[in-house]
Parts: sequence; structure tokens; C-alpha cells
Amino acid sequence: MQRDQSQTLSQRFHQYRASKAVLFWACAGSVVVATIVGFSWGGWVTGGTAQEMAEDSAAQARQQLAAVVCVDRFMAAPDAGDQLTALKDIERPYEQSKFVADGGWAIIVPASSPTDYTTRTDDSKAAELCAAELAKREMPAAEKAELTKDDAAIAQ
Repeated sequence: MQRDQSQTLSQRFHQYRASKAVLFWACAGSVVVATIVGFSWGGWVTGGTAQEMAEDSAAQARQQLAAVVCVDRFMAAPDAGDQLTALKDIERPYEQSKFVADGGWAIIVPASSPTDYTTRTDDSKAAELCAAELAKREMPAAEKAELTKDDAAIAQ
């Protein structure tokens, strides 16, 4: 079969008939390219990765909630001013979180068993977040007023 050199590119394109092998490999290549692009730049993830992301988000939410409750418990304690001063005297963040954890302010629900790793990790992270927030706080105004009155009484 002889091709006519006078045909335009458009005419040759309309007359072209692909074989089954060419169609198969074009489809296979398209699937591979779409998969690579989807997982690389499209934000696709596998079911296992999605499950891990959901579990991480849930754990982070529990830790943040526990930290908020911890700060409220800490500040509601009768000796909050003294405890806050003691916390601020500790320089290392790890020791601050240990102080909060040992005080029991970061524990919301007791662990089901002493070997429950997830709960212990959540508690330590909550204590870390709580200690960081408490380190930023100032002594409550009522505590400051009581200390000022006590200092004035001692001076007299």
C-alpha cells in the first residue's frame, strides 16, 4: 500500500487504525502514569496509610483534650500558685512534664492495664503539652493578692 504524500497530517490521523496491541499498551501505560501521578502528587493513599493517619489524628485529639483538662485541674488546685512556681523553677521540659505527670493532673482515665502502651504514650504526651502550656501561664490574680497580704502581715 502506497501512501499519498499529498495528504495532510490531519487526513493521515483520521485514516490511521491502531492495532489491538497498540491499544492495549496505550491503556496499560495510561493506567501506570495515572497511578504514579495520583499517588505522587494527587494525594492518594492506601487503606493502611489512611487507617494510620486516622489513628494518629485520634491520638493527637485525645492528647490535646487531656492537656486542656490537665491545665484546668492544675489551675483549680488550692495550691496552684505554689505548684506553678515549682513548675517554672524546673528548667528542662522533660522534667516539667514528669512533674505534671507525677502530680496526676494529666491522667483522664486510668489505663486498662499497666502494659497498655498507647495510654501511657497518650498520658506522657498530654503531660508534655500541659507542662508547656502551664509554663506560659502566670500565677492567678487571687493567689497574687493572697501572697501580697501574707507578705504584708509577715513584715509587720
